[in-house]
Amino acid sequence: MPSTHTSRVLRSLSAGTAATALSVGLAACGSAASSAAATSADNASTGAVTVAALANGAGTKTDIKVAEVASLHAELPASVAKSGQLVIGVGALPAGFPPLAFVGSDQQTLTGSEPDFGRLVAAVLGLKPVVQNSTWDNLFVGIDSGRTDVGFSNITDTEERKKKYDFASYREDNLAFEVTKSSTWNFDGDYTALAGRTVAVGAGTNQEKILLEWQAKLKAAGKQLTIKYFPDDNATHLALVGGKIDAYFGPNPGIAYQIAQDAKTPNPTRNAGTYSGAGATLQGLIAATTKKDSGLVKPIADAINYLIKNGQYATWLTAWNLSNEAVPTSQINPPGLPLTNA
Repeated sequence: MPSTHTSRVLRSLSAGTAATALSVGLAACGSAASSAAATSADNASTGAVTVAALANGAGTKTDIKVAEVASLHAELPASVAKSGQLVIGVGALPAGFPPLAFVGSDQQTLTGSEPDFGRLVAAVLGLKPVVQNSTWDNLFVGIDSGRTDVGFSNITDTEERKKKYDFASYREDNLAFEVTKSSTWNFDGDYTALAGRTVAVGAGTNQEKILLEWQAKLKAAGKQLTIKYFPDDNATHLALVGGKIDAYFGPNPGIAYQIAQDAKTPNPTRNAGTYSGAGATLQGLIAATTKKDSGLVKPIADAINYLIKNGQYATWLTAWNLSNEAVPTSQINPPGLPLTNA
């Protein structure tokens, strides 16, 4: 389980944030069952990977041209190259966490930005993607046992996890403020902008911890920040569009999903600013996760950097409304959340 980092009703698979969505329930901690799924498109025959297929409004279906890079395939460990496949672990059981990983509109196929990106990486490496969905705990069991080659599941790079795993970063781990589209307020990275505001947050989450720290600083300066809690996600959303709160502070991907859902309604919302899920001193990072010293992390990082350099990475982020979490390069084992906050 991703410890206590929850937001609204959805549990995150990162250490620094929690992923949220208004129309689905808990993810990650459930049955030990796992299932294989792929979201369509045979790269070998079409030369493209289709992302955001069956996304049900959470993303824009897009065909991304990508071909095997022989020099990167040559970097693979012999056992993986011989198998001809990349086994991609996703920890989204039992219910998923849009837009990152969830069951698509056909009610059976796993879709989402995370499995899609794993499939893009597999294509660059010349491997057949085999996507396996499990609970959060069993995702790591699979990596530990060697049954899973790599996890693409909103996994935050932490110093604690580095004891057992290698990381190749591919997305920023961000929190965000959701406001109504008519609101003129913006966060702009400065907590003093919250003075006089009323903000909702999920209890027991990393973002609540950050918000409470800001509240204490503002109080010491003679200013007020009012924090509100609601029993569920629908109540939070109704409070936002009804003007009872100024903003909701939650995980950036979940807010991106909600903004997409609200776009064509009478009550559209927008993102009023992001903040690192790791806090002020470190940019949190989401990373592909492999068993330590398996030999896979370098070819995966190189494949990610190939996708960044050649534009497929930006297209993938745009399809899932996550462009504000782009990284300039994939790093191998970059500084992660410290042991005191992992």
